[in-house]
Amino acid sequence: MSGSNRISEAFDHDAGGGGRIRTLLCVEDNPANLKLIKLFIAGYPDMRLLTAVNGNGGIQIARASRPEVILMDINLPDINGFKALEILRSDPATARIPVIALSANAMPLNIESGLEAGFFRYLTKPIKANEFKDALNAALERAGKNPSEAALRSS
Repeated sequence: MSGSNRISEAFDHDAGGGGRIRTLLCVEDNPANLKLIKLFIAGYPDMRLLTAVNGNGGIQIARASRPEVILMDINLPDINGFKALEILRSDPATARIPVIALSANAMPLNIESGLEAGFFRYLTKPIKANEFKDALNAALERAGKNPSEAALRSS
């Protein structure tokens, strides 16, 4: 427990002392992709990264931690990312969290299907740093405009 406090303190310090820690949940079963995401997140000193290696685990973590953004692999070992997104959207606790799809399926039809299903953005593998950063920044901005977020800031 004290280890997590030290991590939070370090992030707070890096964020200028008063920055709010934001959470990204990455649901990804490929260790190489997860390692790459960790490298990208290193550029966000106010970001905490949670991970899950399957869709059901990701849903459980999302419900418990309420991350600002979820990065969801489409091809997972238990349920696919589309089904996980459907479950997240049906739960009032997670319905408004922006979910970014991550997939090796890069055909225009795949991307269109993902966006029509309700993914905030659809990133293709191999993950490109600039696209990841743009999608994450846009999702964080969207998350900051949620009514619950605005109410927290005004109180």
